[in-house]
Amino acid sequence: MVARRPDGSLVSHKLLSEDLRRYDDAATTAIADLLDVPWNEPLPPERIRSVKMGTTVATNALLQRRGVPTLLVTTAGFGDVLRIGY
Repeated sequence: MVARRPDGSLVSHKLLSEDLRRYDDAATTAIADLLDVPWNEPLPPERIRSVKMGTTVATNALLQRRGVPTLLVTTAGFGDVLRIGY
């Protein structure tokens, strides 16, 4: 995960996508680590501007063509979602 601090500096933090012995959810654990929030406290939403992520598990599943067959059906306006997201 890469985070931009309020001063504009970037900081990175890497966790395995799955490590159930250490944490239930890598994304929220990484966010908590970057914000110096103890594991047993909720994340402070006022300190988080946005989150965009991709996991190794999902990327590898796509590259290796593993997983459940899935169909994505969209309307003609779906292309705007990519522009809006960025």
